[in-house]
Parts: sequence; C-alpha cells; structure tokens
Amino acid sequence: MRERSDIRRRLLLTTGAFGALLAIVCVLAPLVGSTHISLARAFSQSVPFADNVDAQIFFIARLPRVVGAALVGAGLAAAGVVFQALLRNPLAAPETLGVSIGASVGAVIAITFLPSFSIGGISAVPVASFTGSLGALAIVYGLSAARSRGMSSTVLLLGGVVLTSFLGAILTLIQYLSDFTQTFRTVRWLMGSLDVGSYPPIVAALVPLACAAIGYATLPRALDLMSLGPEAAAARGVDVVRAERVALVSASLSTGAAVSLAGPIGFIGIVVPHLVRLMVGADHRLVLPASALFGAAFLIGCDLIARTAFAPLELPVGIVTAMIGGPFFLWLLFRRAR
Repeated sequence: MRERSDIRRRLLLTTGAFGALLAIVCVLAPLVGSTHISLARAFSQSVPFADNVDAQIFFIARLPRVVGAALVGAGLAAAGVVFQALLRNPLAAPETLGVSIGASVGAVIAITFLPSFSIGGISAVPVASFTGSLGALAIVYGLSAARSRGMSSTVLLLGGVVLTSFLGAILTLIQYLSDFTQTFRTVRWLMGSLDVGSYPPIVAALVPLACAAIGYATLPRALDLMSLGPEAAAARGVDVVRAERVALVSASLSTGAAVSLAGPIGFIGIVVPHLVRLMVGADHRLVLPASALFGAAFLIGCDLIARTAFAPLELPVGIVTAMIGGPFFLWLLFRRAR
C-alpha cells in the first residue's frame, strides 16, 4: 500500500511538472515569430476576424503548428518508449520496424502519382501516408503473429531492417522517375515539416493517436515485467502475446499518425525517452506519460527554432531535431560502449 501511494505521488509530481512545462511552451510559442503579435488583440472581439491580423497569425499560422507539434512529439516519444521496451533494445526507435518509412512511401506515391484533392480539408498526402504506415504495420504484425509463443525481438529487428531497406529502394525509384517539381516536394516532405495551416488534418490524426493512447494505458506494468524477459513476465501473470501485440499496434498507430501529419521527423523517439529516464527513472508508469508530455514540449521548441533561427526563412523541423538528436545519439553509443 505504501509503495502504491508513493508511485501515485511520484506520478502526480512528474505529470504536473512536465504538464506545466508543456503548458508554458504552448502559451509562449504562438507569440514568438518574425512578426510580433499581441495576445490581447488576437482574442479581441471588438475587431472583426477578417480585419484582425494578430488573430489571423495566431489562429491560422501559428496555433495549428503548435498543436500539431504537440501531437507529433507526444506520439513519437511514446512510441519510442514502447518500441524500446518491446524489443528490449535501448537504441530502438519508431523508425526501427519500418512503419515510418512505410508512411513515407505512401506520401511520396501521393505526391508523385495522385492528383491534388482534399476530403474534408485533408489532402491526399496524409491519407496516403497513414495508409502506407498501416501496410508496413500489417507486414510487421504478420511476422509477430507467425509466432504463437510471443515475439522474437531478433526476428522483428531483422524484419524491420529488411523492410526499411526494401521500402527505401522503392522510395529512391519513385524519386528517380519523378520530375523536378515532384522531387522537390518529395525531398521537402521527407525532411519533416510542421507547416500545418488548418485543423482538419490535426483532427484526423487525433483518431489513431487516441486509439494508441488507450493501448498505452494498459501497458506500463507489462512493459516493466517484460524488461526482465518474456518468461519472467509470463511467470508473474502477464499475457505476453497480448501485451506484445497491443504494444506493437499502439506504437505503430501513433507513429503512422505522427508521420502522416508532419513527415518523418527523426530522433524524437530515441532522444526523449532516454532524457526522461535520466530524470524520472525506468518505471514505465512514469516514463510513458512523462515522455509524451516532454516530447510534445520538445518538438514545439524545435519547431520554434526552425521558424525563427533564420527568419523569414523557415527550416524543416526535421533538420533541427537531427542536429540535436545526432550528437545525443553518438553520446549514448559512447556511454554504452564504456
């Protein structure tokens, strides 16, 4: 009972601290940019919206980016935590099993071969991207379903490497066959961008992210025990096969939704979980919610740097996350080697 009370207190403190950080970032980020705006004027009712430049910048240009960055950062960070626990590999990331590049292939096919259209304010690119992620998930899930006694992390890792290489070759072939304009759009999308100018794509991404969150809520205890090995987890009452498949599907859904909204933004799924573990420990009851909150705040901060560092030029946010995550990844490898 005392242990349960302690974990509740730590969970409250952790989510409160990281939630406060996210709230502060969400409030400040829309106010910062190459054009100064007044928050009071943006919410003023005395000026019609059509004439209120501050409101247009806040609600159309900046707020959707902040909300999109929060959803993408939270989805990728939580997926990173789950993939690392599922594969029992601290270097695993949302890109490991090929779901991310599957989404990329879907988006590139839409950019190159499909006509421009939108359904309910959602263009063909995010729809095709999420469809591609589901295709990659189906292949990976087929590998896991072939084993009746649970997943083999080795099989999944090897399957992910082969799938990533194969889909990468398809991606390169499509780019080779494209014209200059299509190739330019493809390259820009593959760099990762949070240029979200409307709310329908965000609402569409909320559906798979909500399904993933429901799956995540059932996983913390199972992930803690599975880190000891599937046999030890099964001996302590965990349905290993079910837990592994819930983890795989949930992490893949959040990865696919994030990539369909912002493109393949790297390093969030590996940097954030390790930073959070350094701060709160390895208990997944703390790591999962803290990583989601910190991942959201972290990506909002990266996007703020991307759109202000060289203003009025905007960098793709994937460049900023790679420049931050690359050195951290090398440090992590060096630390493990020692």
